[in-house]
Amino acid sequence: MHDPSTTSPEPPDRARGAPPERVRAEPPERVRAEPVSGRVWRDPSFEFMKPRLSRWIALGFGSGLAPAAPGTFGTLWAWAVFAILDPFLSDAVWWAVIAASFAIGVWACGRTGRDLGVSDHSGMVWDEVVAFWAVLLLVPSTFAAQLAAFFLFRAFDVIKPPPIRHVDRTVKGGFGVMLDDAIAAFYALLVFALFAKVLG
Repeated sequence: MHDPSTTSPEPPDRARGAPPERVRAEPPERVRAEPVSGRVWRDPSFEFMKPRLSRWIALGFGSGLAPAAPGTFGTLWAWAVFAILDPFLSDAVWWAVIAASFAIGVWACGRTGRDLGVSDHSGMVWDEVVAFWAVLLLVPSTFAAQLAAFFLFRAFDVIKPPPIRHVDRTVKGGFGVMLDDAIAAFYALLVFALFAKVLG
């Protein structure tokens, strides 16, 4: 005869017919969504900028961190740097600097855009810097001429007439970032030359 005292009692849940407890697994997509670095950067900051040279360059050495109108601040920074360096650099050296800076900007803006998750973030102002250096090199060296060039360049960069807006939307990566401001610089120089010819 079976002795009930020798039978191990079942756990209360099992005795009531409840299924065994299951460990809930984390959905794999949620795990994949976690960034490798543990930090999602929504807006650039000094903390974001300081670890990498590419970010320093793309963000205009901090001028692109301005809370409002970073493109304008980046262009002003470019103007200040031009004023400091121009007495010491010949035109040939300037063009070499601009060409090298454009190529470096393709790399820096492309990498920083990937880090930010936005291919052409407004805080990336190196494109404005390089393009405006070219503008300043080609307009007269008077304050009035440079100021007019500044407003023309900013206007074309903001309004983005064709084909600038098309380039901005279709040419991706660092090259696209640098190219649309190069076209804005060309428009600014073209209008400046037309006004100079009309005004004599």
